[in-house]
Amino acid sequence: MGTTLMTGASRGLGRHAAEHLLRHHPDCHLLVFNRRAGLAAELAAATGNPNVSEVICDLASFGDIRRAAAEVDRPLDGFLGNAALQMATTRKLTADGVEMTFGVNVLAYHLLLNLLRPRFTNPARIIVVGSDVHDSAHNSMGLIPPPRWDDPRELAKPGEGTAKAGRRAYATSKLGVVYLVHALRRRLPDGVDVYSYNPGLVPDTELSRDAGRLGRAVFRAVGRALVALPVATTAVRAGRLLAETMAGPRPGDSGSYISRGEVIPSSPESYDERREEELWTAATALTGLSRTPHRSA
Repeated sequence: MGTTLMTGASRGLGRHAAEHLLRHHPDCHLLVFNRRAGLAAELAAATGNPNVSEVICDLASFGDIRRAAAEVDRPLDGFLGNAALQMATTRKLTADGVEMTFGVNVLAYHLLLNLLRPRFTNPARIIVVGSDVHDSAHNSMGLIPPPRWDDPRELAKPGEGTAKAGRRAYATSKLGVVYLVHALRRRLPDGVDVYSYNPGLVPDTELSRDAGRLGRAVFRAVGRALVALPVATTAVRAGRLLAETMAGPRPGDSGSYISRGEVIPSSPESYDERREEELWTAATALTGLSRTPHRSA
């Protein structure tokens, strides 16, 4: 029985993806990383599939990520990184003093995937959920400003206390996801594939939960209208497609950008090996991996 480790399985499209995997791929064991206990029992009860377990993990703490990764005691042939944050400002910090959006959406995955590398079997598939807002040419229905890349050490620092800054940080972090995937692809052996995945515009999620009561109400109202348009999709449909990309036939060459199940080019800006390596080096230092002894498989 293979094991897929998943983050962000408690709500929204991630919850639907997790339930779809358990219902339609019963021979796969799902290991969920979640901030609260009880998610595995909920998923087992909802799907009738007991092949699910959990490790408590707060992705906003490097120490907690290290502790949780050390608790993974089985080989992994899949990784689905869905958890992400969109903050109302860039003032909030992780437990390690890093700007929250960049810390969780980029640095946490860099740390977690590097710690788990000895656990991946061959073949294995790694997917980190990104977004089309990583592309400066993407309009985002006017909701998300385009990304603004900078030295990763600067992106890790707190910034402005405005909602626009918070939304821009989200777009920038998703550009960082594509950079990390490209850099990781160069470091993985043949047979261990890594992808960034764009689920499309999914308005009926709780991504805006940090926006305050009024902001959440506005986002929900806009979301109900957008779901009816071709540019958007529901969490149920997005979760099902994400699950099948995870568990179905090989979707494409390692390092590919997959948008709603189809391999397409990511933004022109996202193909920049200098930035990719700069991010890898900075993320390795910021997460303390440069001080972590090498662990063989």
